[in-house]
Amino acid sequence: MQNQTIVLASRPQGVPTAEQFRFETSETPRPAAGQVLLKTRYVSVDPYMRGRMSAAKSYVAPFEVGQPISGGVVAEVVESQNAAFPVGSTVVGNLPWQRYSLSDGQGLNRIPTDQAPVSYFLGVLGMPGLTAYFGLLDICQPKAGETVVVSGAAGAVGMVVGQLAKIQGCRVIGTAGSDEKVAYLKQLGFDEAINYKTANIAEALAAAAPAGIDCYFDNVGGAITDAVYDLLNKHARIALCGQISTYNATETPVGPRPEGKLLKTSARLQGFIVSDYYRRWPEGVQQLTEWYAQGKLQAEETITEGFDQIPAAFLGLFSGENTGKAIVKVA
Repeated sequence: MQNQTIVLASRPQGVPTAEQFRFETSETPRPAAGQVLLKTRYVSVDPYMRGRMSAAKSYVAPFEVGQPISGGVVAEVVESQNAAFPVGSTVVGNLPWQRYSLSDGQGLNRIPTDQAPVSYFLGVLGMPGLTAYFGLLDICQPKAGETVVVSGAAGAVGMVVGQLAKIQGCRVIGTAGSDEKVAYLKQLGFDEAINYKTANIAEALAAAAPAGIDCYFDNVGGAITDAVYDLLNKHARIALCGQISTYNATETPVGPRPEGKLLKTSARLQGFIVSDYYRRWPEGVQQLTEWYAQGKLQAEETITEGFDQIPAAFLGLFSGENTGKAIVKVA
């Protein structure tokens, strides 16, 4: 069988393009003792991968030019020399963008196929859901009756944050980039949703949060975050999860300095990476799965079909083409 791999062809300057990806063909490998052969079923594309395309130092090693790109993958075990992963098992792990890949089992987790669509373990029941869970509940620590704002609220993380805040009894405001996404957030139970592309974001947030903002889950940065800081209540908590508005910037953006606003409100700002909570992931998956089973947690996916469409699905993240989790169905 022929295998296909997507490698990083070059490092982008600014917004990535299709030229940054190269497809390579090879023979499908065979598992040695202790290994399994995995057939890729679903591939996750995520904004954080843009940072790994750069050579800059970060919290995770960059992708190497000429080497496979990797990320969250749901796969099926099709050949096995490892008793822990029999043929037919469905697993999730950080794997290369390949149709078939070898693994020794390290970092793989078997997932049930009868609790939810298996692709959900790349989204609401996987890394994005866990990011929302720990960032909101551990860092923001919302209390019933408080006002929570979520930027990038129609994305894979943001949509979960908003629903978790509602479970906690909070008033929830989300920002998104289209009227369709705003309508979707209302369906999820958000109290207010703002199209930042058509509204004056400072005025819209002030109108939506007349009592101020107690918790802010920041996925975006930029002008939305500047507007939120003007509305912070005393002892507000901010979970700094992402800054997608600046990921493709070629120069350091200049904006208002937030330190004075944080000082005056005694607000707490904490950046975090979901891997900080790796030892507690089972706790998060269990709780998210329970809420999903109880109907308290919904999920939305934008599914693109075809291995050759993985780069296009990734690039679509930066033009807002996805609602909820962006997934590529390979097999």
